[in-house]
Amino acid sequence: MKKKSLLILMFLVAVATAAFAQPRAIGARFGYGFEASYQHSLGNNMVEVEVGLPGFFGVEAAATYDWIFPISSWKEKGTWNWYAGVGAGAGYCWPTFGYVGVAGRIGVEYNFWFPLQLSFDWRPIVGPSFVGYGSGVGLGFNAGGLYAGAIALGVRYKF
Repeated sequence: MKKKSLLILMFLVAVATAAFAQPRAIGARFGYGFEASYQHSLGNNMVEVEVGLPGFFGVEAAATYDWIFPISSWKEKGTWNWYAGVGAGAGYCWPTFGYVGVAGRIGVEYNFWFPLQLSFDWRPIVGPSFVGYGSGVGLGFNAGGLYAGAIALGVRYKF
């Protein structure tokens, strides 16, 4: 029993160490609204999760898996990357408009030599929308996801 418990403990410590050894960043995206942003590196790529207020009249959440492509060095201390990815998102706008859909992302980032990252990207969420009309419900397409909260400047602390 002691051997099995020790083996499980060693496995849990190894998993936790691997998870916390990956670079991460936390910050915000500012555009047509505001979003809290979290990035977690997975090898050469990253997962980004955001929760925010699109246009300050609703709530939205999105997660994307992004592929990172380094831009050639400009002999500066920091690094430039461009990235593209895909994921999912959902939101609700006051008073009766909800949506779910596919989230895409394309952007560019600059990682300073100190723990600061600046990015500029476009992250649209497109898909079906649900609108309530009193006792009825209407279905539509979330075309507003192409611009509402989609273009943003990101500022993140890397750790």
